[in-house]
Amino acid sequence: MLPSDVCGMNCFWEAAFRYNYMKTHPSEKMHLAVVACGERLEETVTMLRSAIIFSIKPLQFHIFAEDQLHKSFKDILDDFPYEGRVNYTLYPITFPTESAAEWKKLFKPCASQRLFLPLILKNVDSLLYVDTDILFLRPVDDIWSFLGKFNSTQIAAMAPEHEEPRIGWYNRFARHPYYGVTGINSGVMLMNMTRIRRKYFKNDMTPVRLQWGEILMPLLKKYKLNITWGDQDLLNIMFFHNPESLYVFPCQWNYRPDHCIYGSNCKEAEEEGIFILHGNRGVYHDDKQPTFRAVYEAIKNYSFGDDLVHSLLQPLELELQKTMHTYCGRVYKVFIKQLTKSIRHLYARRSKGR
Repeated sequence: MLPSDVCGMNCFWEAAFRYNYMKTHPSEKMHLAVVACGERLEETVTMLRSAIIFSIKPLQFHIFAEDQLHKSFKDILDDFPYEGRVNYTLYPITFPTESAAEWKKLFKPCASQRLFLPLILKNVDSLLYVDTDILFLRPVDDIWSFLGKFNSTQIAAMAPEHEEPRIGWYNRFARHPYYGVTGINSGVMLMNMTRIRRKYFKNDMTPVRLQWGEILMPLLKKYKLNITWGDQDLLNIMFFHNPESLYVFPCQWNYRPDHCIYGSNCKEAEEEGIFILHGNRGVYHDDKQPTFRAVYEAIKNYSFGDDLVHSLLQPLELELQKTMHTYCGRVYKVFIKQLTKSIRHLYARRSKGR
């Protein structure tokens, strides 16, 4: 038996908005992009599995990966039991020819690929980019619906890098401009790519506004000695100069270890649960943050078609209870609060569909 959903008027209005958006965009395909290099195959597949489990509208995956990973991706994804509702396209890692070497060595291998997605996927209107270490705990449809909330100037949506300035990285250490009080995190980035391609961006290099494809290399040349987090820093610089272009969504849409390792500081997650889990710093694969690893292992090991309550939710809660000696474990219920609702809503949809 799943617990009842008690979240008051906020959830009522959120559900109403989501219903209206889906009603007016019934056959819209959701486009999700990820960039995978090195040892990120398993992590990427687990992320894709989490996207598939709860989503309602069809999904189109755009997977940018090193050539040696393509066959493995194809073998795994062709076995997924959702033919027709989920499609994927594999792409090579590509950078502008004249500056490919510089982009490849920026931050982590391949990470900067995301900056070029609006220029590569020219026929895609809107796109959700996520890092490989993302897990969806509610339908992709729900973050996709933020596109309908953009005002006329907004071209992308991201979450703040920190909620608590006292532990913020940008406001304490950055040697370049950054968005807002604590910067933004680009691990979950929703984009209206048509608007991105059309926009002329203000910048600190020339009084002339530049388009997306014109601004990237000059930014890198100006700041490459001052940036630590690669492409994320470049995005922070761009939205510092163009703040009207960014829609900021709350922390439970990009919940990271920083939100709990020093004590809980994402109030929205405390109230409503985690919507998207971001296991950066490799926490899915070591013992430093066992709450994050438990969620990752549960989704990785779940078999499509198995009962989600008995095969995923209940075993996960037992594992999370073992983590209460850690700061994140003390608030382990935020890790299953939304997941519980998502499972109940999924079964309710299936019952209505019979």
